[in-house]
Amino acid sequence: MQAEAGPGADSLPERRPSRTTLRNETLLVLALSLGASAVSALISFVGSVTKPGGLKDQAATLNASAAPGRPWLDLAWQLFGITTALVPVALVAHFLLREGVGLRVLGFDRTRPWSDLRRGAAVAAVIGSSGIAFYLAMRGLGFNLTVVPEALPEVWWKYPVLILSALQNSIVEEVIVLAYLLRRLDQLGWSPGAVMAGSSLLRGSYHLYQGIGGFVGNMVMGVVFVYLYRRWGRVGPLVVAHTLLDVGAFVGYAVLAGRVDWLPTA
Repeated sequence: MQAEAGPGADSLPERRPSRTTLRNETLLVLALSLGASAVSALISFVGSVTKPGGLKDQAATLNASAAPGRPWLDLAWQLFGITTALVPVALVAHFLLREGVGLRVLGFDRTRPWSDLRRGAAVAAVIGSSGIAFYLAMRGLGFNLTVVPEALPEVWWKYPVLILSALQNSIVEEVIVLAYLLRRLDQLGWSPGAVMAGSSLLRGSYHLYQGIGGFVGNMVMGVVFVYLYRRWGRVGPLVVAHTLLDVGAFVGYAVLAGRVDWLPTA
């Protein structure tokens, strides 16, 4: 079946930068965002595997308090962190506008909201159920740390911040590591297989702080997302899917932790 055509061409003429510019630009974007996160995750993983005791006896906390006991200051830090994490996405938008295209060329727009929502929800339903089972299996085998999706205080802004954090994660990851990186690697002449491997390996790498299970599971998710992005020509559904997955993990943990036996806690 033929892939859907990407978003319509923008009114500005496309101006393609040189290969050197594209390569340097891509490296800078990754160095300011998820490429740096991959290095940080690798260092964290080395620290975990060299620490006495098994991986499952250690914890990886995702959304923690930034100012314990000071809820308003904590909220300020949470919003600051969410906002600044989106700056590399703004940089990507700037570079694409310089080409004369913009984020619409990646399918990150509001032209097909209901289609994006339906597709994203379907993807999240399939990956979410299998992802939980995979995480529990990997932790049980000792290949994964205990992931603590949230450790925020019980304050009024807890759930809104968790939802905003999920949205920020999905936008950064899918716009940069999926849509933008694929476009740039295609322009640099990489083969489709190499592009899929590069994007998926990077996605797995910045989840290494969770352990081998986090690396492998997210790398497989990366392969699926690359395939779907190629097929649909839009990153919108994958942003929706990732947001729903993270909202389910963050909010679900906040609601269920300590109340069900099957969910590991730190």
